[in-house]
Amino acid sequence: MKEKMNAKNLLVSFITAAIILMSFASVSATDLTSDLSVKVDGSYATDITFNDEVEFGNPVLIAGESVTVKVYFTSDVDDKDVTVTATLDTGKEKFEAETSSFRVAEGGSYKKTLTLEVPYELKDELSDFAALEIEIEGTDFDYSESYELVVERQQYETTVKSLNLPSSVDAGETFAVDFVIKNTGYYDLDDMYVTAYIPALEVEKTVYLDEIFALDGERTYTTTIGTDIVTVVEGDEDDEDTLSGRIYLEVPYDVEAGLYALEFEVTNDDASETVVSQLVIENDFSSNVIVTSLRKTAAAGEDAEYNLLIVNPTDKLVVYRIVSESTGDLSSSADSTVVAVPAGSSKTVTITANANTEGEYDFAVNVFSGEKLADTVTLSLNVEGSSVTNPIVILTVVLAIIFLVLLVVLIVLITKKPEKAEEFGESYY
Repeated sequence: MKEKMNAKNLLVSFITAAIILMSFASVSATDLTSDLSVKVDGSYATDITFNDEVEFGNPVLIAGESVTVKVYFTSDVDDKDVTVTATLDTGKEKFEAETSSFRVAEGGSYKKTLTLEVPYELKDELSDFAALEIEIEGTDFDYSESYELVVERQQYETTVKSLNLPSSVDAGETFAVDFVIKNTGYYDLDDMYVTAYIPALEVEKTVYLDEIFALDGERTYTTTIGTDIVTVVEGDEDDEDTLSGRIYLEVPYDVEAGLYALEFEVTNDDASETVVSQLVIENDFSSNVIVTSLRKTAAAGEDAEYNLLIVNPTDKLVVYRIVSESTGDLSSSADSTVVAVPAGSSKTVTITANANTEGEYDFAVNVFSGEKLADTVTLSLNVEGSSVTNPIVILTVVLAIIFLVLLVVLIVLITKKPEKAEEFGESYY
């Protein structure tokens, strides 16, 4: 009897455990929702609804653009920490967006909006399929659904795949900029130009590239009939959507050393792209004028001399013109106003300055190469003492005064009549 009771209790326990397991299985099999609809709003596909009642129509999205995904659902359960995630995957690139967490109540209706970037890479296709996956996930329940969308390239688009230039160049050097450009648009790109430009130096070079074909552009055949039959194929082949080339830029000799931005632009009437790269320019002679001393001291009326070394770092002869300024009581001049400096050489020019009044003076020396100002140097002169206290000036003044006094005395003596002669003339007997 006891054994029967034990067997009966064991059977009850087993049935109870089975019921509990079935209950858990039932709960875990329950989806968060059975009513989901999704709208994809974009510049190309607008308000297209996907659900069980509407046939999916493969809306077209444009690569590189952003689209808004609106998710509508009615919850079949109560749950917390619920998030909605939208994922757009082309197989090569994947973009994902997720909402913040929220609570859902059984029978409640919800709308969530997410913004997704459409994957850019389409491998070697003008258009391709992308999977849009919507996942609603909570603490105890979840739900997911996938849709197939079409992604295609922009109508007209170009991409700089690579841009190579030296890490550093010397002033006066000509360097090459190598580039690879790909037509990543749907149609051919006509009349393409590339421009390499260093804005800070106003250095620019433009090259005409003609046409870059699309991946699957149309092909035309031109046949010339003469002594020979020549067939020219115009159009796209597998590798004709990519074009490589080289463009040369020359750095001026007189630029300052430093880091400069190089802008590379690809453009035509339908598309354009600009890529910015960094270029280091080195220059041991950033100035064409080297001065051993910028400031001199001299007594009033004395000359002060400055030595200017004029450098020509170029590979050809350059003629420089030196213009020295005079300011107020100070006068200055160069011993040579025109200097011809051979290529890769230098010459010294002497600047003479003087002032008769005590004080500090600043004056500029401009060096021109042709009509272009090559450099400006500011020099200073400190004049000590004044023209009144200068011994030479004082002696000169004293001698001048003595000379004037003697001159007056001489004039008086010459013009005065003798008095005795007049007295003899007045005597009577």
